[in-house]
Amino acid sequence: MLLWFVIAYWIISVGIGLYAATRVHNTRDFAIAGRRLPFYMVTATVFATWFGSETVLGIPATFLKEGLHGVVADPFGASMCLILVGLFFAAPLYRMNLLTIGDFYKKKFGRSVEVLTTIAIVISYLGWVGAQITALGLVFNVVSAGEISKLAGMWIGSGTILIYTFFGGMWAVAITDFLQMIIIVIGMLYIGGSVSNMVGGVGVVVEHAAQAGKFDFWPALDLKEIIAFAAAWVTMMFGSIPQQDVFQRVQSSKTEKIAIWGAVFGGGLYFVFAFVPMFLAYSATLIDPKMVSDLIDTDPQMILPTLVMQHAPLFAQVMFFGALLSAIKSCASATLLAPSVTFSENILKPMLGHKLSDHKMLHTMRGVTVVFTILVTIYAMNSKASIFKMVENAYQITLVAAFIPLVAGIYWKRSTNQGALAAIFCGLSVWLSILVFGPEDPFVPAQFAGLFASALGMIVGSLLPNVAGGNLPEEPEHTQLHHLAASHTGHVAEQPHHHPSHTQT
Repeated sequence: MLLWFVIAYWIISVGIGLYAATRVHNTRDFAIAGRRLPFYMVTATVFATWFGSETVLGIPATFLKEGLHGVVADPFGASMCLILVGLFFAAPLYRMNLLTIGDFYKKKFGRSVEVLTTIAIVISYLGWVGAQITALGLVFNVVSAGEISKLAGMWIGSGTILIYTFFGGMWAVAITDFLQMIIIVIGMLYIGGSVSNMVGGVGVVVEHAAQAGKFDFWPALDLKEIIAFAAAWVTMMFGSIPQQDVFQRVQSSKTEKIAIWGAVFGGGLYFVFAFVPMFLAYSATLIDPKMVSDLIDTDPQMILPTLVMQHAPLFAQVMFFGALLSAIKSCASATLLAPSVTFSENILKPMLGHKLSDHKMLHTMRGVTVVFTILVTIYAMNSKASIFKMVENAYQITLVAAFIPLVAGIYWKRSTNQGALAAIFCGLSVWLSILVFGPEDPFVPAQFAGLFASALGMIVGSLLPNVAGGNLPEEPEHTQLHHLAASHTGHVAEQPHHHPSHTQT
């Protein structure tokens, strides 16, 4: 019975996504929904995109083993990322009226930086999308009582998500995300109430967790632990800022104010609701301690699904798996679309020629989406990392290669293309050197050292005489960009609803 409910929900949501495809007429519609999304839809798509499999399965498993200290990256770093995007990056990026985050690097630093950062961003999505595909395989395996293998579930899940993402692009993602956010919120609250009744109330669970030391958040007064704690926090807080999926939500907004506050509110909602799965998972230690002890060291991601399947009534099971599937689908569709769009626009389009028609470019974006879906499914099938680690590790490459050039490009008027190239080279070199040649547990984590190396490279490279080539932006554009960044904290003007086409831009 549960499986049929899941199948019916799956078919309906795919149908809604295909309906959204009727709004896609060009690449701007496909990539950024024609810049027409209202506030409630931007907030929903920010929340639903980030509320993925790691939030429902990965974070609770890590919380059970390590407490709040272990989940500093997500939800603490992840939610702060969205809030920082809204407060400091949304306005200047929105005013530039770009199609992809790669376009920013091209406009500010030239073609070489555009290519390098785009490749880093695309690679980073392997871990994030791979985590969603892995979770889909797990869900289909659980609700079918083992009749559908995890590998088959991965292909079924990725194939069906591909259908509506392929046709509907950002419009499909936005509309399905709005509906899925409603299902996530209602489903999580309902199953939270059901589990709370089993254990005698929320207070019982909170008190038990506090006594077990699960709310210890800050690291011990040891330099190595403090550095590791900070590294885990900034990996997602900073590393996920220069990402196409975040950029798409900013650029899809109707107005600048919506771009700002949609990101801030979406991040706040995500932080609040990320604690519900942690509450549910810890409740399992009171309801079925034997099951938890059996799974905690072998497959902790199965604790929450097993609790629901063995102890919750059918309707609660439907609500839980409906919310879980909504979380996975909204995250997976967005993270399939984002790298496909930026790879098509910033890597393939210049190679194929700038005179490529918009219609052909739309077909190219869809074709890349198919290829990326196949590649990431194969990656997920062969990955041994946990869902939480797959997501956490995904942002290391963008942290060391793309974050500093983005910040400097907006807020430091002396930044140059030579500085950006030096930042990318230094960040990647130090990060890879420690990963490959460093100790298994270095005193300074590789991504943290890479971040500081990238910042040093930007400063030194920008201040030295330019020898990197003649692809610096012209002075009027350069000056205008920094004027926008400097003034974004002041009065935010409403943008007209009609915007020039991407070809005109």
